[in-house]
Amino acid sequence: MNVLLLTAGAGPMYCGSCLQSNTLAAALRSRGADCILLPVYTPLRTDEPDVSLDRLALGGIKVALHERWPLLRRMPAWLGRLLDRPALVRWAVRHGGRTRPKRLGALTLAVLEGRQGPIGDDIGRLADTLAREFRPDVIHLSSVLLAGLARPLADRLGVPVLGTLAGEDLFLAKLPPPWCEQARAALARRSADLAALVAPSRFYAEFMAGYLAVPPERIHVVPPGLNLDGHRKPGDVLGPWGLSPPNPQIPKSPNPSHGLSPSAATIGYLGRVCPDKGLHLLAEALPRLAADRHLPPLRVRAAGYLDPADRAYLNGIRRRLAAAGLADRFEYLGELDRPAKIAFLQSLDVLSLPAVCRESKALPALEGWANGIPAVLPDHGAFPELVADTGGGLLHAPGDAEALAAALARMLREPEFAAACARQAHQAVHQRYNANRMARQMIEVYEGLVRGI
Repeated sequence: MNVLLLTAGAGPMYCGSCLQSNTLAAALRSRGADCILLPVYTPLRTDEPDVSLDRLALGGIKVALHERWPLLRRMPAWLGRLLDRPALVRWAVRHGGRTRPKRLGALTLAVLEGRQGPIGDDIGRLADTLAREFRPDVIHLSSVLLAGLARPLADRLGVPVLGTLAGEDLFLAKLPPPWCEQARAALARRSADLAALVAPSRFYAEFMAGYLAVPPERIHVVPPGLNLDGHRKPGDVLGPWGLSPPNPQIPKSPNPSHGLSPSAATIGYLGRVCPDKGLHLLAEALPRLAADRHLPPLRVRAAGYLDPADRAYLNGIRRRLAAAGLADRFEYLGELDRPAKIAFLQSLDVLSLPAVCRESKALPALEGWANGIPAVLPDHGAFPELVADTGGGLLHAPGDAEALAAALARMLREPEFAAACARQAHQAVHQRYNANRMARQMIEVYEGLVRGI
């Protein structure tokens, strides 16, 4: 089985879709498939060995220029190749600042319009290049936001093209009008060009079937899978809860928890630091927990990508906790590489991911469970089905800091219950949410498409 996996890079941050694409490509290769992972727009950023090609399809700089200034579509080929160099794109991503939502809307729509849109010539040239250089049996797009490529690639290479559903509704909701409405309509049209769609959870498959007006039978559910190297292995001792020693591999915070003993309970948060992910709810729950005399001393430690535009959000959380006299109970550790992330997770007593948005795959929860850490999660999105399948923790009413505090309090007060959640989820992740199983299920989808099933 020869697979061409096209994955949109997410610039400077670790992105769940990029991480999963890289993990999938490596796992497909380990199962004997010939998988080529080709980045789109920007190089991938992954915390595992990067198995992608060191080149770009539809380099982000060139595509943005062609969409905005039509005359530049006639630029010399050598200049286009220069603009597509991964090193230059990495530099631009680091130093070029944020792209305004209006520009993202125009670019999103341009890609979805395919050959009929303002970058149609770029898409045509990409199809010709891929046809010359590769002989895939199937082409897999990491996000259906790339669905404008489906028809040109399928026609030129003569193979089925499928796409993964990966939080597109949340991305489109951020676009200002009229881009949001236009892009959603274009996405629904272009989804019909895909031979199949893949969703990471039953929740998201059902939701996106309605969102895109796609027949449910066209959507295959393939749960996420982790590369479990470095995570706690089956048979490792888990816990005890409330006695997590500091891990020397975890970066020191500029705001350390003064006065707390090493045995203080640690509530962890892992994810992008922004309103959608709900860190503010955990901060609102902290005063309630700190005032509970039946709980041990505790702190909150957060890690994840912080966009410059969200620094005011994090500073607001710090100010509110300082006003409550709890500044020393909160630490933000920044973005962590893979060893530091695993060490961070293993240092926790409980993981909290109080997302306001409805998550489609919930990778941080799986990563926590892979290390034997129980979780408290909102009762929406993919979280309920994951908790039902793994037994890995408690659910709370979404957006409710009081309910979050109550669930966390129970987890901290009942170490035997927390340990049972951790054991069950740890076993479930190693059995059912590993990269090898994900690759096997994806190969079954590919083979069905190639056979025309």
